[in-house]
Amino acid sequence: MLESARPLVDEHAALEARLADPEVLADPTAVRRINKRYASLGPVVAAYREASTLADDLGAARELATEDASFAAEVPGLEARLDEVTQRLRRLLLPRDPDDDRDVILEVKAGEGGEESALFAGDLVRMYLRHAERRGWSTQVIDATESDLGGYKDVRIAVKAKGAPEPGGAPWARLKYEGGVHRVQRVPVTESQGRIHTSAAGVLVLPEVEEEDEVEIGPNDLRIDVYRSSGPGGQSVNTTDSAVRITHLPTGIVVSCQNEKSQLQNKESALRVLRARLLQAARDAADAEASEARKSQVRTVDRSERIRTYNFPENRIADHRTGFKAYNLDAVLDGDLDPVVQSAVEADEAARMAALGEAGGSGSGRA
Repeated sequence: MLESARPLVDEHAALEARLADPEVLADPTAVRRINKRYASLGPVVAAYREASTLADDLGAARELATEDASFAAEVPGLEARLDEVTQRLRRLLLPRDPDDDRDVILEVKAGEGGEESALFAGDLVRMYLRHAERRGWSTQVIDATESDLGGYKDVRIAVKAKGAPEPGGAPWARLKYEGGVHRVQRVPVTESQGRIHTSAAGVLVLPEVEEEDEVEIGPNDLRIDVYRSSGPGGQSVNTTDSAVRITHLPTGIVVSCQNEKSQLQNKESALRVLRARLLQAARDAADAEASEARKSQVRTVDRSERIRTYNFPENRIADHRTGFKAYNLDAVLDGDLDPVVQSAVEADEAARMAALGEAGGSGSGRA
């Protein structure tokens, strides 16, 4: 395990040296990129050094145990601590999602259930905004279409970390597990008989593009249409053609934006979302493993393809992928989403650990 970590420890030292190079410091983009990688390797280096020290101490204690009983008494404790640190190092050495350090664009869309679904989509939006606030992330509503009763037919939100987040603490590393269909069971405000209804809303999570040149868009790849913004019920809310619809001709991806007051601002917002969608499409096409992981982010909002259920009468939330269940739905909707997300993080980690163990058993894993 220590041998497997050694190349990353060497890379960490090399990055530290580069960050002291005046030529590198003169390039803000390079500094930002190197700092991200340097920070992500920090926990690996710390675990490696701790494991190395414990291994040395354990070896010395075993060697001296035959001469001094006090050293023999230290051996079990050192063995337990070394095993704990080694397991932590093993988890840190698992292959990481290349997008884990990214910010995200979160899309919430009403599905089956009519107005009740749109109201539930609004509940999800507020949950994510409050959760972001709890984690110290900044948010920006890029575009939103409201329903007649104050919910959302669809909404896009940019979620950004402030400063350099800890490894595994960036928006994508946490929120990528939110992609899929969310089902709600409750008595709708439009229900006069007090009957419980089931409806659904869909969530899609996209990694934010950091640099425009990350995604290549040709000069003839776009068709841009402009039209007047509309509000709930379809009424016009603007007297000018400020809303923008962009079609990426090679892929057929369509993005529209009408929230901003100017056509230029709406165009920039739409391009931002388009780049994020194109980046994910490229990731899915290039990486079969990433494609498998993202199959849960269904594009249709069908109640049968749910990932999570929000049951209001029982104040219960249940994640159907991980088996997580709790009776604090009110707290979760108020932004206390970490325990639910952590269950997905741990399930994903356990699956990758198991896959790594199987690969090791067949002779293809790390030593």
